[in-house]
Amino acid sequence: MMYLASTLEDDLNLDEVPNKTFIEKLIASFNWEDIVRNIIVASVRILFTLIIFFVVNLIAKWAIDEGFKRFIKREHQGSNRYETIYRVVKNIYQTVFYFFLIYTILEILNFPVSTLLASAGVVGLAVSLGAQDFVSDLVNGFTILSGRQLNIGDEVNINDISGTVINIDLRKTQVKDFDGTMHYIPNREISIISNRSKGDMRALVDVRLYPDTDVNKVRQVIKEVNTKLIANFPEITVPPEEILFVSNDKNQLTMRVIMYTKPGAQYNVMFKFYETYVSELSNAGIDLPYGDINLQ
Repeated sequence: MMYLASTLEDDLNLDEVPNKTFIEKLIASFNWEDIVRNIIVASVRILFTLIIFFVVNLIAKWAIDEGFKRFIKREHQGSNRYETIYRVVKNIYQTVFYFFLIYTILEILNFPVSTLLASAGVVGLAVSLGAQDFVSDLVNGFTILSGRQLNIGDEVNINDISGTVINIDLRKTQVKDFDGTMHYIPNREISIISNRSKGDMRALVDVRLYPDTDVNKVRQVIKEVNTKLIANFPEITVPPEEILFVSNDKNQLTMRVIMYTKPGAQYNVMFKFYETYVSELSNAGIDLPYGDINLQ
């Protein structure tokens, strides 16, 4: 208010405009030449500022992109790890960029930015207890990223939420579960991370059989299926080495095949192999009980 009052006193002199209404005195007392000149000067400065920041933004984005391309080549990082770090760095850069852009424009418009920042410091001190969650998010987010616990695209279980990591930054982690629901998890609330994308994943297929089934015939059919299918699935890292037959306490017989795949590929492999097993066993004249699926 004091800033506005002092400005009006410089530009207005109402006492020198007699016999007019207050509005007429107010309008007539404006120093229009100075006002127009100040508007033009400020507009030109803002325009040049925007141009400079635009160029700086292009150069900075190019530098970030090129830097990460060289980083991934030198460190041999996977695409998911690259995407994770890239997004975090880009988010931090954009926050800093727009802060300085807004700060510079406010300075051009003669806003008391320093005073506002000083006031914000006092307010920030008053609400420091409320900012503990924010700081906790940042600390935990930095720990997760630096420890390579999560990457974009990883299949995870976080606090009983299962799904795929869509995005991660220093404040929150986004996980999309298998029915499409998006979960936004504050980093401070992440206590246990189960990451199913850090190594080869087990693909286990069980097919239940009748107790009197000819296991030798089943084994021959399954071997032929495995030989035919494995060549079509390069994501299989460890092919099935044995065909197991197990029984439970109810005297039920189960044929079991175990293999390992790259992270995320296990479900497609299990479903395809199970479908083919059932089809080929039926074609070979081997009867199967109903409700005999077990995929893990």
